[in-house]
Amino acid sequence: MNISEKLKSLSIDRSASPRSSTRWRIAALAAAVIAVGAVAWSMLGRGAAPVGETARVAGAATAPASASTADRPRGGLVASGYVVARRSATVSVDITGRLTDVTFEEGAVVEKGQILARLDDDLARYDLELARGRLQSANATIVSLKAQMVEAEAQNQRANRLAQTGAVSAASLDAAVSRIASLTAQYNAATADARVAQTAVARQSEFVERHIIRAPFAGVIIAKNAQAGEILSPAAGGGEFTRTGVATLVDMASLEVEVDVNEGQIADIKQGQSAKIVLDAYPDWQIAGEVIAIIPTANRDRATIQVRVGFKERDARVLPQMAAKVTFDRSAS
Repeated sequence: MNISEKLKSLSIDRSASPRSSTRWRIAALAAAVIAVGAVAWSMLGRGAAPVGETARVAGAATAPASASTADRPRGGLVASGYVVARRSATVSVDITGRLTDVTFEEGAVVEKGQILARLDDDLARYDLELARGRLQSANATIVSLKAQMVEAEAQNQRANRLAQTGAVSAASLDAAVSRIASLTAQYNAATADARVAQTAVARQSEFVERHIIRAPFAGVIIAKNAQAGEILSPAAGGGEFTRTGVATLVDMASLEVEVDVNEGQIADIKQGQSAKIVLDAYPDWQIAGEVIAIIPTANRDRATIQVRVGFKERDARVLPQMAAKVTFDRSAS
């Protein structure tokens, strides 16, 4: 074999290349199909949804988000706060005494002046009877002195007539005049004593009345702070059984919302501006409101200003200390 034949034997036969390449591509494609099938089978075994189902689930999840975004109020400043009562009180007394009767329970609706509780007033009533007795005695003394003064005046007139005829002495005439002056002084003193006794009766009557605890205004009892048998005092200092109040009373007609507004946004708030109030307890219920006042001071720790928002309509579902969100209408500012 010569050199040219040897070189020819070393050359590559390119006529077989397309067939080999086609086989390689088919093998690679089959391997890829097998791999994809294995992955799909693994996902189905784990409970994963097919691609089409995944797209549908994703669409269902995102649809409410877009709807809620559309339902949100646009162009309004939102602030959070709480429902508070402008008129509330811890009902108590200004004297110390033992409770003998409590006539209410939590949630009771009471009127102004309604009796809520009573203190033991036995000793106070005894003192009132003594004061009335002294007043009666003073009045009786005045009546007696009036009668004596009438008699003394009649005797003085008789003495004057007899003195003109010389039947009585000048000393007797002076005695009659002196008796009238003495009785007049006694009468004036008795009248003063009667006024003092009358004042004592009025004072003791007021003291007895203070043993009765009444509602200072109409409202709803939200807390019962004492029970019968406990000591009630205007100031604590007698141990755990000494109470400073018997009830917490709230005027439901004075409910409003207090919110904190950022200092940078307070320029968008004006008194009388309309707003929408949404309670966390009733997220689907919008209540009409308006700005009552902007408190003229800032909280420098939080950089906020307090704003009071009133309800335009009253509802029994609105309760003190409920969390609320207020959306201010910027178009009305």
